[in-house]
Amino acid sequence: MRFFALHFFRLSPLRDLCAYALTMLALGWLLVHGAETSGYTWQWSRVSAFFLRPDGSWGPLLHGLGLTVILSALGLLGATGVALMTVLLRLSRSWLGQALARIYLETIRNTPLLVQIFFIYFVFAPWIGLGRMASAVLALSLFEGAYASEVLRASILAIPKGQWEAAQSLGMPRFSVYTQVILPQAVRLALPPLTSQGVSLIKDSALVSTIAIMDLTMQAQIIVAETFLSFEIWFTVAALYLLLTGTVSLLARQLENKR
Repeated sequence: MRFFALHFFRLSPLRDLCAYALTMLALGWLLVHGAETSGYTWQWSRVSAFFLRPDGSWGPLLHGLGLTVILSALGLLGATGVALMTVLLRLSRSWLGQALARIYLETIRNTPLLVQIFFIYFVFAPWIGLGRMASAVLALSLFEGAYASEVLRASILAIPKGQWEAAQSLGMPRFSVYTQVILPQAVRLALPPLTSQGVSLIKDSALVSTIAIMDLTMQAQIIVAETFLSFEIWFTVAALYLLLTGTVSLLARQLENKR
Protein backbone atom coordinates (compact mmCIF):
# COMPACT_ATOMS: atom_id res chain seq x y z
CA MET A 1 0.00 0.00 0.00
CA ARG A 2 2.84 2.37 0.86
CA PHE A 3 4.63 1.54 -2.42
CA PHE A 4 1.43 2.25 -4.37
CA ALA A 5 0.99 5.62 -2.67
CA LEU A 6 4.60 6.63 -3.39
CA HIS A 7 4.31 5.47 -7.00
CA PHE A 8 1.05 7.38 -7.40
CA PHE A 9 2.48 10.67 -6.18
CA ARG A 10 5.51 10.27 -8.43
CA LEU A 11 3.20 10.32 -11.44
CA SER A 12 3.12 14.06 -12.02
CA PRO A 13 0.04 14.08 -14.32
CA LEU A 14 -2.12 12.34 -11.70
CA ARG A 15 -0.60 14.37 -8.90
CA ASP A 16 -1.23 17.67 -10.65
CA LEU A 17 -4.75 16.63 -11.60
CA CYS A 18 -5.55 15.67 -8.01
CA ALA A 19 -4.12 18.93 -6.69
CA TYR A 20 -6.19 20.87 -9.21
CA ALA A 21 -9.36 18.94 -8.28
CA LEU A 22 -8.76 19.48 -4.55
CA THR A 23 -8.27 23.20 -5.14
CA MET A 24 -11.56 23.42 -7.02
CA LEU A 25 -13.36 21.48 -4.26
CA ALA A 26 -11.89 23.76 -1.60
CA LEU A 27 -13.02 26.87 -3.49
CA GLY A 28 -16.48 25.33 -3.92
CA TRP A 29 -16.73 24.60 -0.20
CA LEU A 30 -15.70 28.16 0.67
CA LEU A 31 -18.34 29.48 -1.71
CA VAL A 32 -21.11 27.35 -0.22
CA HIS A 33 -20.02 28.10 3.34
CA GLY A 34 -19.89 31.83 2.59
CA ALA A 35 -23.38 31.70 1.12
CA GLU A 36 -24.77 30.02 4.21
CA THR A 37 -23.23 32.53 6.62
CA SER A 38 -24.01 35.68 4.60
CA GLY A 39 -27.75 35.07 4.37
CA TYR A 40 -27.74 35.79 0.64
CA THR A 41 -30.37 33.88 -1.34
CA TRP A 42 -28.36 32.13 -4.03
CA GLN A 43 -30.05 31.13 -7.29
CA TRP A 44 -27.59 28.71 -8.82
CA SER A 45 -30.42 26.81 -10.53
CA ARG A 46 -30.84 29.70 -12.96
CA VAL A 47 -27.21 29.65 -14.12
CA SER A 48 -27.49 26.44 -16.15
CA ALA A 49 -29.88 28.15 -18.58
CA PHE A 50 -27.03 30.41 -19.68
CA PHE A 51 -24.92 27.42 -20.70
CA LEU A 52 -27.51 25.43 -22.66
CA ARG A 53 -30.90 26.64 -23.81
CA PRO A 54 -34.00 24.39 -23.57
CA ASP A 55 -33.69 23.54 -27.28
CA GLY A 56 -30.13 22.26 -26.74
CA SER A 57 -28.35 25.20 -28.38
CA TRP A 58 -25.45 27.00 -26.74
CA GLY A 59 -26.24 29.71 -24.25
CA PRO A 60 -24.39 33.04 -23.97
CA LEU A 61 -21.79 31.77 -21.51
CA LEU A 62 -20.71 28.93 -23.81
CA HIS A 63 -20.64 31.30 -26.78
CA GLY A 64 -18.51 33.72 -24.78
CA LEU A 65 -16.23 30.93 -23.57
CA GLY A 66 -15.71 29.72 -27.14
CA LEU A 67 -14.85 33.22 -28.34
CA THR A 68 -12.44 33.69 -25.43
CA VAL A 69 -10.66 30.44 -26.35
CA ILE A 70 -10.38 31.48 -30.00
CA LEU A 71 -9.20 34.97 -29.09
CA SER A 72 -6.61 33.62 -26.65
CA ALA A 73 -5.32 31.04 -29.14
CA LEU A 74 -4.95 33.63 -31.91
CA GLY A 75 -3.34 36.07 -29.48
CA LEU A 76 -0.88 33.37 -28.39
CA LEU A 77 0.10 32.62 -31.99
CA GLY A 78 0.50 36.32 -32.73
CA ALA A 79 2.52 36.92 -29.57
CA THR A 80 4.85 34.05 -30.49
CA GLY A 81 5.54 35.57 -33.90
CA VAL A 82 6.02 39.07 -32.46
CA ALA A 83 8.34 37.75 -29.74
CA LEU A 84 10.56 35.86 -32.20
CA MET A 85 10.80 38.85 -34.53
CA THR A 86 11.63 41.19 -31.65
CA VAL A 87 14.29 38.85 -30.28
CA LEU A 88 15.98 38.59 -33.67
CA LEU A 89 16.01 42.39 -33.97
CA ARG A 90 17.37 42.83 -30.43
CA LEU A 91 20.19 40.35 -31.06
CA SER A 92 20.94 41.46 -34.61
CA ARG A 93 23.99 43.48 -35.63
CA SER A 94 21.82 46.20 -37.14
CA TRP A 95 21.61 49.34 -35.00
CA LEU A 96 18.34 50.24 -36.74
CA GLY A 97 16.79 46.88 -35.90
CA GLN A 98 17.90 47.14 -32.28
CA ALA A 99 16.54 50.69 -32.05
CA LEU A 100 13.15 49.70 -33.47
CA ALA A 101 12.92 46.74 -31.08
CA ARG A 102 13.77 48.94 -28.09
CA ILE A 103 11.23 51.59 -29.05
CA TYR A 104 8.54 48.93 -29.40
CA LEU A 105 9.40 47.29 -26.07
CA GLU A 106 9.54 50.52 -24.10
CA THR A 107 6.28 51.77 -25.61
CA ILE A 108 4.33 48.57 -24.98
CA ARG A 109 5.70 47.80 -21.52
CA ASN A 110 5.18 51.32 -20.19
CA THR A 111 1.57 51.86 -21.28
CA PRO A 112 -1.57 50.05 -20.05
CA LEU A 113 -3.08 47.33 -22.22
CA LEU A 114 -6.48 49.02 -22.08
CA VAL A 115 -5.03 52.19 -23.61
CA GLN A 116 -3.36 50.12 -26.31
CA ILE A 117 -6.65 48.41 -27.16
CA PHE A 118 -8.39 51.76 -27.48
CA PHE A 119 -5.58 53.22 -29.60
CA ILE A 120 -5.50 50.25 -31.98
CA TYR A 121 -9.28 50.04 -32.35
CA PHE A 122 -10.19 53.73 -32.52
CA VAL A 123 -7.08 55.19 -34.18
CA PHE A 124 -5.05 52.53 -36.00
CA ALA A 125 -7.76 50.06 -37.09
CA PRO A 126 -9.89 52.53 -39.13
CA TRP A 127 -6.76 53.60 -40.99
CA ILE A 128 -6.06 50.08 -42.33
CA GLY A 129 -9.57 48.64 -42.11
CA LEU A 130 -9.32 46.24 -39.16
CA GLY A 131 -12.43 44.95 -37.40
CA ARG A 132 -13.03 44.43 -33.68
CA MET A 133 -11.69 40.88 -33.55
CA ALA A 134 -8.55 41.65 -35.54
CA SER A 135 -7.90 44.74 -33.41
CA ALA A 136 -8.23 42.72 -30.20
CA VAL A 137 -5.89 39.99 -31.47
CA LEU A 138 -3.34 42.58 -32.59
CA ALA A 139 -3.43 44.37 -29.23
CA LEU A 140 -2.99 41.13 -27.26
CA SER A 141 -0.24 39.92 -29.60
CA LEU A 142 1.76 43.14 -29.30
CA PHE A 143 1.31 43.36 -25.52
CA GLU A 144 2.15 39.78 -24.62
CA GLY A 145 4.78 39.51 -27.37
CA ALA A 146 6.81 42.29 -25.74
CA TYR A 147 7.12 40.40 -22.46
CA ALA A 148 7.62 37.02 -24.14
CA SER A 149 10.45 38.45 -26.27
CA GLU A 150 12.41 39.48 -23.18
CA VAL A 151 11.91 36.01 -21.69
CA LEU A 152 13.22 34.43 -24.90
CA ARG A 153 16.13 36.86 -25.11
CA ALA A 154 17.22 36.03 -21.57
CA SER A 155 16.97 32.32 -22.36
CA ILE A 156 19.02 32.71 -25.54
CA LEU A 157 21.73 34.63 -23.70
CA ALA A 158 21.80 31.84 -21.10
CA ILE A 159 22.88 29.28 -23.73
CA PRO A 160 26.60 28.49 -23.25
CA LYS A 161 28.92 30.26 -25.67
CA GLY A 162 30.35 26.91 -26.69
CA GLN A 163 27.05 26.05 -28.42
CA TRP A 164 27.44 29.07 -30.71
CA GLU A 165 31.08 28.33 -31.43
CA ALA A 166 30.43 24.66 -32.16
CA ALA A 167 27.63 25.49 -34.63
CA GLN A 168 29.68 28.19 -36.37
CA SER A 169 32.68 25.87 -36.62
CA LEU A 170 30.52 23.53 -38.68
CA GLY A 171 29.91 26.35 -41.15
CA MET A 172 26.24 26.81 -40.30
CA PRO A 173 24.65 30.12 -41.35
CA ARG A 174 23.60 32.46 -38.53
CA PHE A 175 19.90 31.86 -39.21
CA SER A 176 20.38 28.07 -39.04
CA VAL A 177 22.32 28.43 -35.81
CA TYR A 178 19.32 30.22 -34.29
CA THR A 179 16.60 27.91 -35.61
CA GLN A 180 18.34 24.54 -35.26
CA VAL A 181 20.64 24.92 -32.27
CA ILE A 182 19.91 27.93 -30.06
CA LEU A 183 16.11 28.41 -30.13
CA PRO A 184 15.20 24.76 -29.31
CA GLN A 185 17.36 24.97 -26.18
CA ALA A 186 16.15 28.46 -25.29
CA VAL A 187 12.50 27.46 -25.52
CA ARG A 188 13.09 24.68 -22.99
CA LEU A 189 14.60 27.17 -20.57
CA ALA A 190 11.86 29.72 -21.20
CA LEU A 191 8.90 27.36 -20.92
CA PRO A 192 7.95 28.10 -17.26
CA PRO A 193 7.90 31.92 -17.62
CA LEU A 194 6.27 31.64 -21.04
CA THR A 195 3.51 29.58 -19.43
CA SER A 196 2.90 32.48 -17.05
CA GLN A 197 2.64 34.80 -20.05
CA GLY A 198 0.11 32.46 -21.68
CA VAL A 199 -1.99 32.49 -18.52
CA SER A 200 -1.75 36.28 -18.39
CA LEU A 201 -2.91 36.49 -22.00
CA ILE A 202 -6.07 34.51 -21.21
CA LYS A 203 -6.86 36.79 -18.26
CA ASP A 204 -5.98 39.95 -20.20
CA SER A 205 -8.35 38.92 -22.97
CA ALA A 206 -11.20 40.01 -20.66
CA LEU A 207 -10.28 43.63 -21.46
CA VAL A 208 -11.40 43.28 -25.09
CA SER A 209 -14.97 43.46 -23.82
CA THR A 210 -14.40 47.23 -23.68
CA ILE A 211 -14.63 47.36 -27.49
CA ALA A 212 -17.89 45.36 -27.55
CA ILE A 213 -16.44 41.94 -28.36
CA MET A 214 -18.85 39.32 -27.07
CA ASP A 215 -16.32 37.29 -25.12
CA LEU A 216 -16.97 35.60 -21.78
CA THR A 217 -16.66 38.82 -19.77
CA MET A 218 -18.96 40.80 -22.06
CA GLN A 219 -21.59 38.05 -22.02
CA ALA A 220 -21.43 38.00 -18.23
CA GLN A 221 -21.96 41.76 -18.06
CA ILE A 222 -25.05 41.50 -20.24
CA ILE A 223 -26.50 38.62 -18.19
CA VAL A 224 -25.91 40.44 -14.89
CA ALA A 225 -27.56 43.60 -16.23
CA GLU A 226 -30.64 41.60 -17.25
CA THR A 227 -30.97 39.21 -14.30
CA PHE A 228 -29.11 40.85 -11.37
CA LEU A 229 -27.44 37.49 -10.65
CA SER A 230 -24.17 39.24 -9.92
CA PHE A 231 -22.54 36.77 -7.57
CA GLU A 232 -23.68 33.62 -9.34
CA ILE A 233 -22.60 34.78 -12.80
CA TRP A 234 -19.26 36.31 -11.83
CA PHE A 235 -18.31 33.32 -9.69
CA THR A 236 -19.19 31.07 -12.62
CA VAL A 237 -17.10 33.20 -14.99
CA ALA A 238 -14.19 33.10 -12.54
CA ALA A 239 -14.43 29.30 -12.47
CA LEU A 240 -14.40 29.16 -16.28
CA TYR A 241 -11.30 31.35 -16.47
CA LEU A 242 -9.69 29.18 -13.79
CA LEU A 243 -10.52 26.12 -15.88
CA LEU A 244 -8.83 27.64 -18.94
CA THR A 245 -5.71 28.84 -17.16
CA GLY A 246 -5.43 25.64 -15.12
CA THR A 247 -5.58 23.55 -18.29
CA VAL A 248 -2.81 25.62 -19.89
CA SER A 249 -0.66 25.26 -16.76
CA LEU A 250 -1.17 21.49 -16.64
CA LEU A 251 -0.29 21.07 -20.32
CA ALA A 252 2.82 23.19 -19.91
CA ARG A 253 3.82 21.17 -16.86
CA GLN A 254 3.64 17.97 -18.89
CA LEU A 255 5.80 19.48 -21.64
CA GLU A 256 8.27 20.65 -19.03
CA ASN A 257 8.49 17.16 -17.49
CA LYS A 258 9.12 15.57 -20.91
CA ARG A 259 11.87 17.91 -22.02
